[in-house]
Amino acid sequence: MPRYTPEQLAKRNASVWTDIQIILAPLQFFIFLGGVTLNTLYYFNLASIDFYWISVAILFKTLFFAILFITGMFFEKEIFEKWVYSKEFLWEDVGSTVAAFFHLLYFVMAWMGFSEEVLVKEAYIAYLTYVLNALQYLVRIILEKNNERKLQKQESF
Repeated sequence: MPRYTPEQLAKRNASVWTDIQIILAPLQFFIFLGGVTLNTLYYFNLASIDFYWISVAILFKTLFFAILFITGMFFEKEIFEKWVYSKEFLWEDVGSTVAAFFHLLYFVMAWMGFSEEVLVKEAYIAYLTYVLNALQYLVRIILEKNNERKLQKQESF
């Protein structure tokens, strides 16, 4: 189900925000991999890792998530003329909001004094919400690339 009109597709392809997202999204994925690795090593006691690094990892992941969300808002404003929750990106934005909630919840729970074991589990939940949200975007990219090819074929006839 394509969500870009030909005009919006042209805007998307010309947008600096598209390029920024293309650069930042893989970086966020590598930060995620590092965080999950540290979490797993700590949780299963596979390496001597100070809990401090679990918090640093999710802090960097949360900051990167926020940067991508903000640049995504600029993208949506440029293409769909709405900062967030445009009908074309509604479910991806809802997924991002849920993921942001669980990333921030880690720090609220740490401030409230929850145990390290609980915080590690909450970090896993935050990482899981990121994976689900990233999958939403990957499915969208695949569908939109297929639609883009169809539009190009129609234009060539």
